[in-house]
Amino acid sequence: MEPVSDLRFFVLLTQHGTLARAAQELGITPSTVSKRLAALEHRLGVRLMNRSTRRISLTAEGEAYLSEGARILEDIDVLEHGIAGSRAMPRGLLRVHATLGFGRRHIVPAISRFIQAYPEVEVQLHLSDRPPNLVEQGFDVAIRVGEIPDSRLTMRTIAFNRRLLCAAPDYLRSAGTPMQPSDLAVHRCIVIRESDETYGTWHLSSDARSESVKVRGNLSTNDGGSALAWALEGHGILLRSEWELAPYLRSGSLVHVLPDWRLPPANIVALYPTRRNVPARTRAFVDHLADWYEEHRSSPGQAISAW
Repeated sequence: MEPVSDLRFFVLLTQHGTLARAAQELGITPSTVSKRLAALEHRLGVRLMNRSTRRISLTAEGEAYLSEGARILEDIDVLEHGIAGSRAMPRGLLRVHATLGFGRRHIVPAISRFIQAYPEVEVQLHLSDRPPNLVEQGFDVAIRVGEIPDSRLTMRTIAFNRRLLCAAPDYLRSAGTPMQPSDLAVHRCIVIRESDETYGTWHLSSDARSESVKVRGNLSTNDGGSALAWALEGHGILLRSEWELAPYLRSGSLVHVLPDWRLPPANIVALYPTRRNVPARTRAFVDHLADWYEEHRSSPGQAISAW
């Protein structure tokens, strides 16, 4: 017996609860099922199940074999489905969710290019800063920046993205340039209200240490675009994603503050509800996004110029 075939047999056996029910599903006799289970246990050298006339129960070794075996089988199914489905022509309705500012600036043009390559796909784009429930709301894929709201979703990183501190040259000339994280406490900082728990606390790290600084200022908002506009007007220091700051850093409208310190990353990720039976249109779209960002990426060490 092949190990993968044994795994499928064992998982099916546990799903049916009795040897008789498993035998009925497999179209063989209960004695054949019993013999195959015994042969599997003999090959592994451990007892996997306790049997009685009415039910079966897993031993500790059986629990481990089932848990790891089911995961392996799912990975095999995903691999085989991906290979078999790679030849399928992407078509049909694709519902995409993205955040407002990032979606307008990056996902909209990426979709425009995608539709040119796959004209048989119909894309519905929904922009909102409220994280969706992909299953209940029927989205095929969501594009997020930063923290992932639901760890149960399947995630693929599309592009790596830093958070940076910046300020307008006029502000730095009048208020001075911070030289270390603790200096931020005496500066006017523009804060984005995204959650009460982390509101106004910036976490920075270097190779040697990490620091958390409680910042304050006379301007705060729940909208990143508004905060960026205030920073450009010289109202204080701003923490934002590289994708949004890059053109202003290139032009000199904003200056990178504390460049030797790192902030928590805000990577761009694609989320979808399941790893299994992902439609060709969804796979093609996620691949397209990865290629899209690869085209816009510059050489290592010059990531800012890529956006």
